[in-house]
Amino acid sequence: MQIDVQAAWIALGLAGQALFGARFLAQWLYSELQHRSVVPRLFWYLSVAGGVLVLSYAIHRREPVFIIGEAATLAIFLRNLHMLRRGRERT
Repeated sequence: MQIDVQAAWIALGLAGQALFGARFLAQWLYSELQHRSVVPRLFWYLSVAGGVLVLSYAIHRREPVFIIGEAATLAIFLRNLHMLRRGRERT
């Protein structure tokens, strides 16, 4: 059985985009449960997971604009998770 490498990379990129979409669904449902706008920790985990997959795809495609944009947003997502962990450790 031979693996279609190009199809696998496209599937990886699509999975990353699906995770990005899922984070908004998670945020909306969590906010509905709280009866106020809230960004749950899951939003940032989905952001990081999606960011890693999409950045991998961008690197594979060798698209510098896409790579720079994804790397920058991934850094922000990771920083938010770091701040959340640090805040939890202080309480």
